[in-house]
Amino acid sequence: MVVVGVWSIGSAVFGPPGVGHFRSAAGRAAYVEAYDQAMALLPEPTAQYDIHTDFGVVRAYEWSTDKTAQTTPVVLLPGRSSGVPMWSVNLAGFAAGHRVIAFDALGDAGMSVQSSPLTSMADQAEWIDQVLRVLAPDGVHLVGHSFGGATATAYARFHPERVRSLALLEPVFTFGHPPTRFMAWAMVASLPLIPEGMREHALGKIGGADGEAESQDPMAVMIRTGTRHYSADLPTPSLLSEDEALTMTMPVYVAIAEHESLAGGERAAQRARELLPRATVKIWPDTTHSLPMQEPEALGNELEGFWSAAG
Repeated sequence: MVVVGVWSIGSAVFGPPGVGHFRSAAGRAAYVEAYDQAMALLPEPTAQYDIHTDFGVVRAYEWSTDKTAQTTPVVLLPGRSSGVPMWSVNLAGFAAGHRVIAFDALGDAGMSVQSSPLTSMADQAEWIDQVLRVLAPDGVHLVGHSFGGATATAYARFHPERVRSLALLEPVFTFGHPPTRFMAWAMVASLPLIPEGMREHALGKIGGADGEAESQDPMAVMIRTGTRHYSADLPTPSLLSEDEALTMTMPVYVAIAEHESLAGGERAAQRARELLPRATVKIWPDTTHSLPMQEPEALGNELEGFWSAAG
């Protein structure tokens, strides 16, 4: 166990070319401390898993009760640098009626440890499928935010038989491209040596939040620490094509922010309606890219109805 633990930490810090890793052992330690503080805001998980896949070890958590253990699980895929803690304000509502499983994305800041390059969205879909074959082999309600939405879309394309329903919350690179100014702020935020005040400002611009007001929030600290200390090397998703959309026959729900949308705003919503005419597509008023955190109760209620209808 000691050897495995040392190997795991070493892989997380000194990954091979093309593999996401922490830039230093000290940076990883700082991130783990911030991650633990952010995780403390979530309900206590029922179970914790480290699932071995062809691309690395995936950290997953489960929330279930005797009442929900046999329900179709809700599986959550986070945005970049956000990990499982991003769902802190959503989890209680989701878990009230469903078994919930949440991952730290492979190749991104979190407790998952990548070991082999992810060179395509097919690779992204494959590691998820290897995890779900173990934890939820009979199908899932899949939910993704931001880059997690793009990854969820890829999974639904490659493995539609495993997806009972698909909910995409501000999915980037799916129905539209993020505005150029947001991509510039993302590049600034990821630079390891910039002043922390500038990083906070850049992350606030990306998420549509007040970076200064939230600077000491555990989630904000964790994201800031991850963007500073973790070097990701992940494939950039491509926009969903007409042929790809034809494979997505499951019920689909798309949530787009009214303001500061990284998903593409009104144009993305219109494109989603064109590609997926049976999908539910909604622009949420007075929200930004941080939509799931801004409207947890209303979004939870809407998704509960969506999941119930999907079966």
